[in-house]
Amino acid sequence: MTSSPYPVRFDTARQYAFEAAHSVTAQGFGVVLVRDVLGRFSLVVDDSGRQQEAAPLHGTWQAEFTRRLGPYAADQPVLLASQMFSAGAVLNSPRAVTDPGGAPIRFIDNTVVGEDWARVTAPDPGPVRAGSRAHRTALYGFKGGVGRTTATAVLARRLADRGHCVLVVDLDLESPGAGPLLAGRDLSAHGIVDHLVEAAVDNARGLELVTRTAYEPRHRYGELWVAPARGRGTPGMAYTYVDKLNRVYSDLPGTPFAARLDHAVRACEDAVERDGDTGRRPDVVLLDSRAGIHDIAAVTISQLCDVALLFGADNTQTWAGYGDLFAAWQSLGQARRIRERLRMVASMVPDSVHFPMQGYLDSFRSHAFEACSVLYDEIAPTEPAEVAAPDAPDTDSTGAGPEAPFAPTLHDDWAPHAPVPILFDQGLVGMDSVNAPDWWDRAFVEAAYRDFLATVTPLIEDALASNGDREGTR
Repeated sequence: MTSSPYPVRFDTARQYAFEAAHSVTAQGFGVVLVRDVLGRFSLVVDDSGRQQEAAPLHGTWQAEFTRRLGPYAADQPVLLASQMFSAGAVLNSPRAVTDPGGAPIRFIDNTVVGEDWARVTAPDPGPVRAGSRAHRTALYGFKGGVGRTTATAVLARRLADRGHCVLVVDLDLESPGAGPLLAGRDLSAHGIVDHLVEAAVDNARGLELVTRTAYEPRHRYGELWVAPARGRGTPGMAYTYVDKLNRVYSDLPGTPFAARLDHAVRACEDAVERDGDTGRRPDVVLLDSRAGIHDIAAVTISQLCDVALLFGADNTQTWAGYGDLFAAWQSLGQARRIRERLRMVASMVPDSVHFPMQGYLDSFRSHAFEACSVLYDEIAPTEPAEVAAPDAPDTDSTGAGPEAPFAPTLHDDWAPHAPVPILFDQGLVGMDSVNAPDWWDRAFVEAAYRDFLATVTPLIEDALASNGDREGTR
């Protein structure tokens, strides 16, 4: 084996660790590769029933692993399962992901923050009667200032106008906005932060988490509710928001942060049913996520939502950020699980003589395709009509068989990279929604969000129809 170039850096250590692990699996041993919070690696070798074969090889494996990894080899670089007190906790860990390259290597990545990006699952229906789980759509931007919260409010009203019971949950805890935007000053007494803090000490019963907004939907069955990040507080008592925020991200024994956030969102859904006069649960929940590569965004996109709308502008920062995120999903073996819930939103699209809309969208599509392609099975050069839609399985005559490759072309409008546009209008900048009644009915708002609503509304409603989640008369 060749020596690793030195000095070994964080960016290359993973490659060398997997190379060392491959040399062990080539000898017929199963392994779990573990990276600690400092980025150092150790290799756990499953020597069950083969202790006599593994024992003389242990020293060689350890020397090779240390030589390749240098400072990124852990203090105990290679561990034999037969010599560990609780090897099963590592070998059978649900946190371990399989090497996307197909090798018999499983990988556990221990991080201080952001670990939930690697845990892509469907939303947990919880203890809710069959067929009644709300459809959850997350709205996320890698960078802030892209109009995500305003789009959340506009979409919420459109869905309520169409007869849905809609709940908006403000998960942008560091920069709350959806609550005041939708409910003005008429917020619930408590917010998401309160639930996270009180539930940690088993004291969340009786919290007032949601409020039905004053908006009157055009459809008589429509309802619009909001669960703010920050409540209005209790009269005569200081609302210590920063002190609460400093305590919400911790894991509790047996209850990681992801589960705590899921419980908070579900408590808000329960509150709509409990506090409303119709007894309805939400049909649709819109999750206004924190921007950036953050724990809240990780949980929201990877575990809490059915669809994730990814906002961005066509600039270098956007594509570098999303490129890093998509590459992480691919390297962690999560591409197949996450890609079909993603849709790119081109926010603040210009439309002028100097910056024509179509040219901007063409550029956005091209850059989005380049960033998203790491999530696809292959890059198909064919025309859109020749490519199977992602929900069209490639089956044999018996109806069984592997799914067709997920290989969208540049021009496929169903693909994650296809831009859903929101036009830029100067009137949206710095708009004071609290003191601007009926701002959503203004012509420039309707023009800006026309294509966005025309694309996203049926996307959500089709999911509701296919899942049988509609309730009541529409």
